[in-house]
Amino acid sequence: MLQPFAALQPFCSPRRLASCREQVQARTMTKRINTFVLKSSRTLLHLALLSSLSAAAPFLAAGGTATNDSEEPHAGHQAAPAKLVQLVRHATRQFIDVNAATAAGYQPFLGCVSGPDHGAMGVHYVNGDLVGDGEIDVSKPEALIYEPSDDGMRLVGVEFVVIADTWLAHNSSPPVLEGQTFQFVASPNRYNLPAHFELHVWAWRDNPNGAFVDWNNRVSCEGQ
Repeated sequence: MLQPFAALQPFCSPRRLASCREQVQARTMTKRINTFVLKSSRTLLHLALLSSLSAAAPFLAAGGTATNDSEEPHAGHQAAPAKLVQLVRHATRQFIDVNAATAAGYQPFLGCVSGPDHGAMGVHYVNGDLVGDGEIDVSKPEALIYEPSDDGMRLVGVEFVVIADTWLAHNSSPPVLEGQTFQFVASPNRYNLPAHFELHVWAWRDNPNGAFVDWNNRVSCEGQ
């Protein structure tokens, strides 16, 4: 601070010496403040740039494209349904209206079936002739499954059923439909049916546990 003042001292009269000293001090303080502000701005800009690069790094590594969460595919929703699910949808679209099902020979069997500890199946509309023919045909499910609701019965899936003795009389292994092996249900059972093989296909209601799992947590009997 003395050096700038010494340089100006020859131009200051004794009367203005104090004023010159204050001016020099003010100019020096202003220069220091400006220098500090400039350095701080550069530091903040540097930090902001580093932060931006860090945030963008995962997207750059993934190919340089950032997407919103809503644009990312969600497993089980964006993926195409299994072939069997598609075939069942095509075959049963005509039965979305339950009245069409009853006209085709399907009749309600028992009531709405809930799981022992979670989920449900719904109301089975069974075609007795198809159950007794001993054959499996993807276009002719033995049972259509509906969920009761305030708006009426909603088609949620199907069940393929074949009596075990009838099937095993001509086959040495359980039925397989489009790569899906049927489950064996022994007798006696809660449905009072003879031993049989069955396969559920949730073609019209997504099942978080899988399209071919017996119980569906997104089906309910509460609308009965």
